Amino acid sequence: MIVGKVQDVLKRRDELEITLAKPEIARDPIQMEKLGREYNAISKNLPLFLKYLNIVKSIQDAETIIQSESDPELVEFAREERTELQKQVPEFEQKIKFLLVPRDPKDDKNAIVEIRAGTGGTEAGIFAADLFRMYTRFAERKNMHIEVLSSSYGDIGAIKEIIFMVSGEKAYGTLKYESGVHRVQRVPETEAQGRIHTSAASVAVFPEADEVEVTIDSNDLRIDLFCSSGPGGQSVNTTYSAVRIVHLPTGLVVQCQDEKSQQKNKAKALKVLQTRLYEKKLAEIEAQESAARKSMVSTGDRSAKIRTYNFPQNRVTDHRINLTLYRLDAIIDGDILELIDALAIADLNERIEKSP
Repeated sequence: MIVGKVQDVLKRRDELEITLAKPEIARDPIQMEKLGREYNAISKNLPLFLKYLNIVKSIQDAETIIQSESDPELVEFAREERTELQKQVPEFEQKIKFLLVPRDPKDDKNAIVEIRAGTGGTEAGIFAADLFRMYTRFAERKNMHIEVLSSSYGDIGAIKEIIFMVSGEKAYGTLKYESGVHRVQRVPETEAQGRIHTSAASVAVFPEADEVEVTIDSNDLRIDLFCSSGPGGQSVNTTYSAVRIVHLPTGLVVQCQDEKSQQKNKAKALKVLQTRLYEKKLAEIEAQESAARKSMVSTGDRSAKIRTYNFPQNRVTDHRINLTLYRLDAIIDGDILELIDALAIADLNERIEKSP
């Protein structure tokens, strides 16, 4: 069965090679990029696929010799070779199973991340700022780029809400498991008596929408201009550079005031609106599919508590996979790859179990 699937993948690679050479595809950058990513993903694993097929073919050749040859010495040699090759098959098949599980095409997209302070007052806002710094440091380690699209700050550096885009290889696929409620247990900076408080912040991660996936009719928009608010400085409370966009059919509202330029704020607000409409569209499609996968690491329920950061014990626990790590200091400084990898492996194992 796996042999057939591998052969189908190689056939698909040949088809993509032919398609990518067509002039009409070369003139379509979006299609070129999409098909090119698929072709490169298959080509990256080509040596493993070919090695596996060669092993299978050698086992079949050995079987033929065993069944048809009369020379005992040759038959014994074929048996020994078959035995040695068969020992390699399970390891190769396990690796290939992981590669053949259908990948979410959205994984290759950039990610739009929203962090909002939850329960806990100012301490929740400080924790939201800590999470933003954590993702910023992680992005730096992964050579990804972060661009803030919208932000709202409170006292002493606390974040009420921040929306930012993470650009880079498989940005959404890497960060998508971060969606949910993050809880912190620690003595807040604002606590005079040294008592441990529990606060929370919510994180939502969306795939960036391509223009071809979400079309926004300008007639469906109401655009309001207002003065930026925040710490004093040039263009703050003096010019109408801040932009609020209301999408009339859905009631979605986005605003941006981070840039001094009205046009730049408008472009960023439209990017956020486009992504939210895309996410709404995906959610509706998934809701209609009764056979949709219910995963313990699914990012569907953004109200679920997914992780606890306990500062007194230097402990981080991800509740979806019951993983506890005693190195919160490193994790809050951006070293979250172990958590992300563990979640990705758990998700992949679920998909393998459910794949035909």
